[in-house]
Amino acid sequence: MAFFLETLLGGLMAGMLYSLVALGFVLIYKASGVFNFAQGAMVLFAALAMARFSEWIPLLGITNFFLVNVLAFIGAGVVMFVVAWIIERLVLRHLVNQEGTTLLMATLGITYFLEGLGQSLFGSSIYKIDIGMPKDPVMILESTFAGGILINKEDFYAAIIAASLVALLSVFFQKTSTGRALRAVADDHQAAQSIGIPLNRIWVIVWCVAGVVALVAGMIWGSKLGVQFSLTTVALRALPVVILGGLTSVPGAIVGGLIIGVGEKLSEVYLGPYVGGGIEIWFAYVLALGFLLIRPQGLFGEKIIDRV
Repeated sequence: MAFFLETLLGGLMAGMLYSLVALGFVLIYKASGVFNFAQGAMVLFAALAMARFSEWIPLLGITNFFLVNVLAFIGAGVVMFVVAWIIERLVLRHLVNQEGTTLLMATLGITYFLEGLGQSLFGSSIYKIDIGMPKDPVMILESTFAGGILINKEDFYAAIIAASLVALLSVFFQKTSTGRALRAVADDHQAAQSIGIPLNRIWVIVWCVAGVVALVAGMIWGSKLGVQFSLTTVALRALPVVILGGLTSVPGAIVGGLIIGVGEKLSEVYLGPYVGGGIEIWFAYVLALGFLLIRPQGLFGEKIIDRV
C-alpha cells in the first residue's frame, strides 16, 4: 500500500506540472481560438531570461540569494510582457477575424522567432536555475506505513507552486470582468467587438498571462532539468493533457494533467515489467488518441454541433 501511495503521489505531482504547461495552451485558445504551437518556445525563452538574469544581477553587486531570484523573476516577467506586446502589435493585430489555420501558422512562425531570438540574446549553452527548492527526498507517514512513503521535496514544492498558479488563474477567468471578456472573445471575435470589447487589448492581456505561465513553468522545469533548447519539448508532454481535458477548459487542463501524471506512473510501475518498460513514454499519447476517437472535445470541452 505504501508503494502504491508513493507512486500515486509522484504521479499527482508530475501531473500538476503538466497542467501548468497545458494551461498556456488553453489560455491562448480561449482568447484566439487557435492552438498555440509557440507555447514550448515561450517556456524556453522565459527560462533563458530567468537563468541569464540570475547570472547578470550579482554582477551589479546584489548578492542576496532571495533578492537575486526575485529581481530575475521580475526581469524575466517584463521580458515576457514585452514579447506579448510585440506579438500582438506585429502579428495578431493584422490577423483579426482571419481563419484559424492562418493564426496557427502565425504561432509556428512565432515559435522559430522566439527560439532564434533566445539564442541571439541569451546564448545557446546549458544554464542552471537555482530557486532554492530542496532536491533531497524525505520520508513521510513512517508511523503509518512500514518504511514510510518517499517524497521528492523538489517535486512537492513545484507541484504546490503550479497548483497555486492554476487556482489563481481559475478564479481570474471565472470571477473577473476581464476573464469574462476573454471567454466572450473566445466564443466569437466579431460579436465581442460589436459589444465594445477591445480585441487587441484582450489579446495582449492573454498573451501576457500566458507569458507568466510560461515563465513559472520554465522556472520549475529549468530548475529540474537545466535550461537548454530541448526544453521546448516539454510542451509536447502537455499535448495529451489538453486533448484529454479539452482545449477550452481550465479545469480540464488540471484534471487532464493529473490523470496523465498518475496514469504514466502507475502504468510504468505495474504494467511496465510485463511489456519491457517504456510505457511512461507513450502512455499519454495512446490515451489521447483514444479520446480523439471517442470524445474528441475532451472531458470538459464543449461539444460542437453544426446545423445545416
